[in-house]
Amino acid sequence: MSRIAKKPIVLPPKTEASFASGVMTVKGPLGTLTKEFRPHIKVIVENGHITLEQAYQNLQSNALWGTYASHIKNMIAGVNKPYEKKLAFEGIGFKADVKGKDLVLNVGFSHPVTIPIPADIKVATDKNTITVSGIDCEKVGQLAAVIRATKKPEPYLGKGIRYADEVIRRKQGKKAA
Repeated sequence: MSRIAKKPIVLPPKTEASFASGVMTVKGPLGTLTKEFRPHIKVIVENGHITLEQAYQNLQSNALWGTYASHIKNMIAGVNKPYEKKLAFEGIGFKADVKGKDLVLNVGFSHPVTIPIPADIKVATDKNTITVSGIDCEKVGQLAAVIRATKKPEPYLGKGIRYADEVIRRKQGKKAA
């Protein structure tokens, strides 16, 4: 039983939600998000509240009940305030540039790494930071993870790309005899 899904979800002002034939649509000041849901959960939108009910009493419906409630809350939050992930990179000669619809990273390889930016995601680069923002929580997190995976931070010198709030545990190097 999910405690999250038992409570009704309140729609903020200037936000509309609709559910038809398994597709949840949320419209807000920043845009529109749609997500397809399985028929295990009934979504009822009325009077500025969204309630979720299980269509069947089985293990899969139990599992999806709270998950779908969280997805809907993320969609509502995203169309009102964009999600943002900040990445920091350290290393001599490391740099990042946005060229057109691509993010070009020079992170110590013999070639620059090019990462395509999805249409509804914004990427900005500063001196040693990359900011990924957008209304879809999953796409922002996925792009940030792909950027971080190009050059993970190493534990000895801390070189690489990491999340801005991530703490890298450093290891002690070799000792001179």
